Amino acid sequence: MTADVVIVGAGPAGIFTALELVRQGNHHKIIMVEKGQAVENRRCPKNKTNRCVNCKPYCHITTGFSGAGAFSDGKLSLSYEVGGDLPNLIGADLAQDLIHYADSIYLEFGADTHIEGLENTDEIKDIRKRAIQAGLKLVDCPIRHLGTEKAQDIYLAIERYLQDNGVEMLFGYECTNILLDGNTCLGVCISNGKKEEEIRATHTVIATGRRGADWLEKICAEHNIAHQPGTVDIGVRVEVRNEVMETVNRALYESKLIGYPRPFKNKVRTFCQNPGGFVSQENYDDDLAVVNGHSYKEIKSNNTNLAILCSHNFNEPFNQPISYAQKVGELTNMLGAGHILVQRFGDILDGKRTWQKELAQSNLRPTLPDAVAGDITAAMPYRAMINIINFIQAVDHVVPGFASYETLLYSPELKFYSNRIRMDENLDTNVGGLHCLGDSSGWTRGLMMASVMGVLMGRKIVEKESQ
Repeated sequence: MTADVVIVGAGPAGIFTALELVRQGNHHKIIMVEKGQAVENRRCPKNKTNRCVNCKPYCHITTGFSGAGAFSDGKLSLSYEVGGDLPNLIGADLAQDLIHYADSIYLEFGADTHIEGLENTDEIKDIRKRAIQAGLKLVDCPIRHLGTEKAQDIYLAIERYLQDNGVEMLFGYECTNILLDGNTCLGVCISNGKKEEEIRATHTVIATGRRGADWLEKICAEHNIAHQPGTVDIGVRVEVRNEVMETVNRALYESKLIGYPRPFKNKVRTFCQNPGGFVSQENYDDDLAVVNGHSYKEIKSNNTNLAILCSHNFNEPFNQPISYAQKVGELTNMLGAGHILVQRFGDILDGKRTWQKELAQSNLRPTLPDAVAGDITAAMPYRAMINIINFIQAVDHVVPGFASYETLLYSPELKFYSNRIRMDENLDTNVGGLHCLGDSSGWTRGLMMASVMGVLMGRKIVEKESQ
């Protein structure tokens, strides 16, 4: 099988690479390889069973066309200051221009025209003042909220557009390796579990998302693709009543707060805030259950959830940050008998576990019904736990009631994008014809910046072909 461009992974980075090639009038053959299913065939049984059944061979929440984007909250961050380190590679001005362009494409395919965080300026000033007093930084970032159910419709429209314009999509195929001739990539090896095939291509684009970060790290080590261990995020998903977050939800929709709490001064930040949202579970390879959150446009809960993530950077001789985070997750899963653990913040401060009957007595009811009450501190590394506790208490000065006794902490919340691929501004690696994009590359975090990287990749391929 041959192609001009083979794209491994049909998440936002891969999708927008193909989109830009089509929109640029590129008539070369494009093949997308995706381990999961088309977006219209992705189904999570939990909607009927009310509990995770650990789907095999992969989780439908994280795998398939649009990646985790189709089942996420669907928030597009419209500032270059949010979404990873890509602006450091390509420049802030270009990154912001590409954000506007990618945003226009989402609008073209049906995204809501309303932007959160542009109004209520007096309230935002007051929130920032309280953040400064608490030693935190408030990052202004307009948000376009797709909504979980609307995101699926948008990505379905994009999927059909690509198919109508000749992009070939191979669903149910996993990339097992890349094809090399010396220091040049010739394509990829793929398998659907029954047969193995080769796809030879001039340009190979790897965009496997956070789920594929561990696989890409192994590929880099095997084939001497220049990379370095980067940051790994370990944290919790926090859930409080909407009344606690009312002002922030109204003024900002998503409050992006960053702090460096004592004594360790690691970077700790809020991420993926979901007003009226629901805590959810995702399953990674080897049955690793991690917590996430989303919110719908129409269906609302009484709670708001958000992630608090502690960034860890490792030095020599250790070079396996993803494995480290996985071990933390595995230990937490062990304590929860394969389920997500949940604990009240007050119980953590009191040094006791949370019991299921105690959750039923609170004002705050968990939106993840199969989470198991227990003790997350028995698995969370001391450094991360102290950072999280101190950060929550700082946020309480910005959002009174955030550090209340019954505030819920779910664990583990892990972000696997620690492998940083070395690339130049043209997105070229040290292996000819090989490009690595999106969260698995270590350069982006989230839907918008991954989409931006895909747009840039499409343009760079067209430039190369025209030379």
